[in-house]
This record gives sequence, C-alpha cells and structure tokens, in this order.
Amino acid sequence: MAGLFFEDLTLDQSAQIARTVGAADVEAFAAVSGDDNPLHLDEAYAATTPFKRRIAHGMLTGAYISAVLGSRLPGPGAVYVSQTLRFRRPVGLGDEVTTKVTVRELDARRGHATFATVCTVAGKTVADGEAVVLVPKREA
Repeated sequence: MAGLFFEDLTLDQSAQIARTVGAADVEAFAAVSGDDNPLHLDEAYAATTPFKRRIAHGMLTGAYISAVLGSRLPGPGAVYVSQTLRFRRPVGLGDEVTTKVTVRELDARRGHATFATVCTVAGKTVADGEAVVLVPKREA
C-alpha cells in the first residue's frame, strides 16, 4: 500500500475517517499507554466527575488524527514531525468521532506538509490543531 508523494499534494486537499469509540478501545488504549485514570475506566468513579460518565482519553482522539495521516493523506510513508492539539469537549463511549485533515501549507524545500486537524462528534469540535508531516518525494 503506497501513500501519496509530496508532489501529489495540493492546498485544501483533505481526507477523513469516522470511528465509534467503544469501551474496548478505551481499555486497550489504557493498557497500551499506561494511562489508567479511572475517569476513563471506572463507571462509578466517572459518575462523580463533572462529565458524569466515562470519557475517552484525549490522546485516543489524537491517535485518530495519526490514523488519517498514516493511512489516507498522505498515507503510508508519511512521518509525523509535530502536532498541536486543543481538546474542546469530552468524547464519550459510543460517540462517533469524525477526524478530518486538510493541507494548509506545503514546504517543498523540506518536504513538509502542514495540515489543519479537526475531530468532531455530532458536528461539534472535540479536538483541533495542526500537524506537520514529512512526506516522501518522488524520485528524480
């Protein structure tokens, strides 16, 4: 499976995925990351918080951005350089998160593409930011 080359990218080009957050996803993320905050894992504890329910790890939402960049745009071969993230709203179990990345800048000298990144649930932004990705160039 090959990704796009730097030369294939254009400004405003975008791609997205949608994923429904399940309890198994949150539990697997906790196991892999070591973040066992009961807000994410314990229904009784989460009920005592301002959220009143279990919520997903913010970085699970961030991982969905990585999934779009690594599998769709630009795709395989792309290397994450940096990411800014602002978490705007919680993501609950059962929420469908739509993650979209859009090309905003292209730096041909460095082979870097800058993407606007946004994750939404029911049309409301839950996380947004900017990613810089090193994109392979076509052989001369």
